[in-house]
Amino acid sequence: MALKNDYLIGVLETVKKRNAGEPEFIQAVSEVLESLEPVVERRPDLVEAGVIDRLVEPERQIIFRVPWVDDNGKTQVNRGFRVQYNSAIGPYKGGLRLHPSVYIGIIKFLGFEQIFKNSLTTLPMGGGKGGSDFDPKGKSDGEVMRFCQSFMTELYRHIGPDCDVPAGDIGTGAREIGYMFGQYKRLQNEFSGVLTGKGLTFGGSLARTEATGFGLCYFTNEMLKANGKSFEGKTVVISGSGNVAIYATQKATELGAKVVALSDSNGYIYDENGIDLAAVKQLKEVERKRIKEYVTTHPNATYTEGCSGIWSIPCDIALPCATQNEINKASAELLVKNGCFAVSEGANMPSTPEAIEVYLSNGILYGPAKAANAGGVATSGLEMSQNSARLSWTFEEVDAKLQDIMKSIFKSCDEAAKEYGLEGNYMAGANIAGFLKVAEAMKAQGCV
Repeated sequence: MALKNDYLIGVLETVKKRNAGEPEFIQAVSEVLESLEPVVERRPDLVEAGVIDRLVEPERQIIFRVPWVDDNGKTQVNRGFRVQYNSAIGPYKGGLRLHPSVYIGIIKFLGFEQIFKNSLTTLPMGGGKGGSDFDPKGKSDGEVMRFCQSFMTELYRHIGPDCDVPAGDIGTGAREIGYMFGQYKRLQNEFSGVLTGKGLTFGGSLARTEATGFGLCYFTNEMLKANGKSFEGKTVVISGSGNVAIYATQKATELGAKVVALSDSNGYIYDENGIDLAAVKQLKEVERKRIKEYVTTHPNATYTEGCSGIWSIPCDIALPCATQNEINKASAELLVKNGCFAVSEGANMPSTPEAIEVYLSNGILYGPAKAANAGGVATSGLEMSQNSARLSWTFEEVDAKLQDIMKSIFKSCDEAAKEYGLEGNYMAGANIAGFLKVAEAMKAQGCV
């Protein structure tokens, strides 16, 4: 879909000029601006206040070097990032991604998406994101610790419980958060809720590990119910095999579905009898092995090298939980051809614009990432609340709050889409609902 509004076309041209060489960021901004055309037509006051011109530019971008010493005594140097994108409705909030693909464009795209995602949760959190091109895979605990301590030695001066609260993301799990938290505490001489995703013994929240995967299924379930469908008896394909994919598999199964496929960066497994979740958890969470090892204990399952083929497996519901742009137009067309009627995103921006066009033009129910995978950051927000109050809620309490938040997110998307004449387009609804809350706050606070 091409932009028609002259003002938005001008905004996008400026973004492209200022951020050349950052395709993921430009893609994310383009998608949002397209959804905002009916809002701009109806709300010229927001244009007059320069809200969108400000929104597409981060409040602050921090880039720093991260030197650390490997087990051989050799100095290694990585690059660290933190983009504090928008604080109109609360402290910056967003994860830290540790992966070789990380560069400023990826962090800006993720931070931009985070603004709307956090807005949709109903919690007072602004948008931010960070990370490094460091790869924790294959590193010893000592090497990871030294990297995390060096990373935090610079980052600590830019964050705080009422300023910017990072969390985990790809490559940043409980181990990495623990090392970072320990270094922050040492440098600041304070014990505060400056990071989320912490261990349960030092301020972490129950249900945080499960939150993104569970939340994805709670949102998807609401979307299905609103359209006369359910998970019950349906076949589901899920990409990825990290936390999001594992706990989406668990919840989808609890809701009556059969999950038949999972993947990692090397390839995918297919088990027509349904994925044995206990075996996957043992492989990925305990042994830290590749997903292909699954077939050694499940001879009826098959493993295929390469990731994109997973979308050729016939399914009713697809839940992409791996990485950005993993479903292209050809994969989306395969899903349609094989009878898939719903796609809901557990990863950030896993569908290309061309794939989304295929979904919408073929009547597939589409749950966009900024709404469908907001359960993780929502539960991080709940962890912040517990830390501020010096309280710890039970798993059941957190899970109940998470369910309520995901129901509320779907309702906001649904109502915004209807209000702007786009009924059933939950992507537009998510962008509009998330934007309006932030835009009203920015306008009220003046040109800052």
